[in-house]
Amino acid sequence: MAGNSQRKGATRKSGSKKGAQVGSGGNRKQALAGKGPTPAAKDRKGHPAARGRSRGKSGKPTRTSPEVILGRNAVSDALAAGIPGTELVILETVDDDPRVTRARRAAEKAGIPLSVRSRPELDRLGDGLPHQGIALVVPNYEYAELSTVISPEVPPTNELGVGANQPIVVVLDHLQDAGNLGAIARSSAAFAANGVVIANRRAASISASAWRASAGAFARIPIASVTNIARSVTTLKKAGFLAIGLSTDGGTPINNIHGDFLNRPIALIVGSESDGISRLVAEKCDVFTTIAIASSTESLNASVATGIALNVIRSA
Repeated sequence: MAGNSQRKGATRKSGSKKGAQVGSGGNRKQALAGKGPTPAAKDRKGHPAARGRSRGKSGKPTRTSPEVILGRNAVSDALAAGIPGTELVILETVDDDPRVTRARRAAEKAGIPLSVRSRPELDRLGDGLPHQGIALVVPNYEYAELSTVISPEVPPTNELGVGANQPIVVVLDHLQDAGNLGAIARSSAAFAANGVVIANRRAASISASAWRASAGAFARIPIASVTNIARSVTTLKKAGFLAIGLSTDGGTPINNIHGDFLNRPIALIVGSESDGISRLVAEKCDVFTTIAIASSTESLNASVATGIALNVIRSA
């Protein structure tokens, strides 16, 4: 009840009586002064934008800290696939495992230096992720310019027969998964494409996981990083490329695209895993094509669909 001084908590504690408060006498005036405008994110210590990244010539963020492949299977498979490395790092107390032995031999054969580190050092190198006592440091990737992909100084060579000399450029419209990026690079290299074009923001970039999925393909095919995918498609079209959008529904079945369509340089446009080809990029496409699949399956993985499309184009 209001006014009941017997209620718990209703009495004022000794020494808490309100009254005149002593001021600072102006001693805190300097502490209350403004500190100026907030620095840009890249200039603020501890902000993600200020840690370990800078921008290369293409505008693509490039890591200043190394990319690493971690784990015994991953490192052994990466070296077997010919992925270039700058250093093989092994824990000083690592046990005698066949995968570690294979990795040592492969690194020695490839001329990759070996270093032995303590566990804290290896933990820091792997950013705290599980490493099983072994890590492969891979170089920061140097992206190509779009002009290099359109007209490579050394055209890709292959023995694919019909259509083998037809230029093909794979354009990825904000693909998100690094594994898909690596697999698409692998297929693109296998079907002798000129190169792959990716967005330099809000899209998968060439990381250690992408290197692993590519099975070393990034060392064999140029990857161009661009600011604007739609403008890049326009540039490709001005260079004589036919822009074919790979769609999950609608469009001409890819097996029905032939003749004059496939006698020109091809820019194969692949959308993101979740949203497909964006509206602005779709407006640049000359034709859309789809891959027929069973109705019980909603769609194909982006990298699988790209591989099928490249095979059809090269075989037409």
